[in-house]
Amino acid sequence: MNSSFSFYHNIEQFVLKKLQKIPLIGFYAKTRGWYYVFAWGHRAAGALLVIYLWFHIHTLTLLRTPDVFAGKMELFQEAFFVFLEWTLAIPVIFHALNGGRLVLYEAFYSKADAAVARGVVVFSFLYVGLLGLMMMMGDQSVSPVFFWLCLLGISLSLSYIVALKLCHAKNSTGWKLQRITGVFLLPMIPAHLLFMHLNPAVGHDAEIIIARMQHGFIKVVTLSLLIAIIFHSVYGIISIIKDYINTKALEYCIILVILIIMGFFLFAGARLTLFI
Repeated sequence: MNSSFSFYHNIEQFVLKKLQKIPLIGFYAKTRGWYYVFAWGHRAAGALLVIYLWFHIHTLTLLRTPDVFAGKMELFQEAFFVFLEWTLAIPVIFHALNGGRLVLYEAFYSKADAAVARGVVVFSFLYVGLLGLMMMMGDQSVSPVFFWLCLLGISLSLSYIVALKLCHAKNSTGWKLQRITGVFLLPMIPAHLLFMHLNPAVGHDAEIIIARMQHGFIKVVTLSLLIAIIFHSVYGIISIIKDYINTKALEYCIILVILIIMGFFLFAGARLTLFI
């Protein structure tokens, strides 16, 4: 037990020292505290992931022309893009784990929030390392149906527990659904990144991707992910807009634009999933 704690503590101290050397993060960690950094990091990571979502859906629509998709995948297999794909794990896992921390605090009144916050840093670091290892190995395989059946079971179970806890809360229905979809996505999105890098062909070969997406169960999983991501993203963006836009007319205009953009990508993603 002592050796496990020592290992965990050493990783925690290593990561925190590295983060403190980053000018902006280090400055606000010292002047405003780590919770301020976490709050802004959570929003920044969420915004970055929304942009990636748009790019990801656009790229997948190219599956209708496999030759064009194959050309894109050849480009993305170059070292620079592989590195960018790996660094994407940082905002993904941080946003997921910090979102889980917030749910623990809001729904379950966690009294160990400081310890959980430190855990977010440590497990984010470990996850990014694990993903990098899998990307370098690139020779693993697993049944897609079995993999996603397990993950869907875990995600639905967690979502149900949180839904029961929040059902009597006085917050709005949108606020509750945003937390529930966040918990649903917490295991699913990090697992999606891991799955895509178990073997390079899983995420880059058009024939393999199309064959997987044509399976009825995978369609259900994909649509569930798509709907949860879009709702979670829209609610999060609107929350940020309402915090910083004081003019109602401008606020409504921006929200309308966001709804149109996200509606377009929801339609594109659903159409691809259902009719590929």
